Amino acid sequence: MRASVLLRQGEVEMQERPVPTPPPGEVLVRVRSVGVCGSDVHYYKEGRIGDFVVEQPLILGHEVSGVIAGVGEGVDPSRIGERVAVEPQRPCRTCRQCTTGHLNLCPDMKFYATPPIDGTFCDYVTAPAEFAFPIPDAISDHAGALLEPFSVGMWAVGKAGLAPGSRVLIAGAGPIGALTAIAARSYGATEIIVSDPVASRREQILGFGATSAVDPLDPGFDPAALGVDAFIECSGATPALLAGLKALRPGGTAVMVGLGAETMPIPVQEVMNKEIVLTGIFRYVDTWPKVIAAAQAPGVDLDALVTAEFPLEEAEAALTQVPGESSLKTIVVVSR
Repeated sequence: MRASVLLRQGEVEMQERPVPTPPPGEVLVRVRSVGVCGSDVHYYKEGRIGDFVVEQPLILGHEVSGVIAGVGEGVDPSRIGERVAVEPQRPCRTCRQCTTGHLNLCPDMKFYATPPIDGTFCDYVTAPAEFAFPIPDAISDHAGALLEPFSVGMWAVGKAGLAPGSRVLIAGAGPIGALTAIAARSYGATEIIVSDPVASRREQILGFGATSAVDPLDPGFDPAALGVDAFIECSGATPALLAGLKALRPGGTAVMVGLGAETMPIPVQEVMNKEIVLTGIFRYVDTWPKVIAAAQAPGVDLDALVTAEFPLEEAEAALTQVPGESSLKTIVVVSR
């Protein structure tokens, strides 16, 4: 099979690799669409993300949809031909984190495109059968790949405790911000405010569930006047985090999603005096059924987030492109 392989920082090569054989309980997926994540770009440019270091050739890509082409022992063969979106993680299922419902925090997690585990910029991958979720015809291959970042937004919204009638501020109108806004709408939030300094993105986000968009650099913007129930930080920018904490009502919740500096100053007195709940998120747990349902809701169009496509042979170009102000998601098309 074809595979786009990161040999080392800044160098990608197309290779021929053996088609994997699905072990018992797993399926073989013929890959169709793969979303390009910021983590893929980071591994390409920097060769590492925190403690995860590319020390040997690595296939990138973890936002994936495709068709089941084979099954391992114990899997119903009638699933062959089924269109699926794949949850890209393999927890051990036996550790304390796994057995208490925190699969995403498994210390022995194997996750596509996280060194040394290969990802999905290739023709075929294997996955646990229960993590290959059937998708209906209403969800395209591209949209199926975007269910993975949509899961990040859905998990963040759940962590924020949104409920019907909630008011939420989201920092960042990029792809994760947009998907978080859609997720907030699915939870019944009635006021979804998104902040972003780029005018074209503020206009664009109104098509993805936001009820309003604000410029955080506008001298007239006063976050303290918002008094929102929840704040979800999707930009990774320190000023956005500080503004979001000011925007919360007493007893509100702040969720950190965007990957920013390793350390950030936190106004501890404000957090304490307002009894703010401040938490981060790491991936997700049991979100796929929710995002599959939300992706089919009236007015939701995940395909509208796709602003560029590249064939597998040009995966490196997908990683090195200079995104425009209105760019959201790039898809590597492996097959159709």
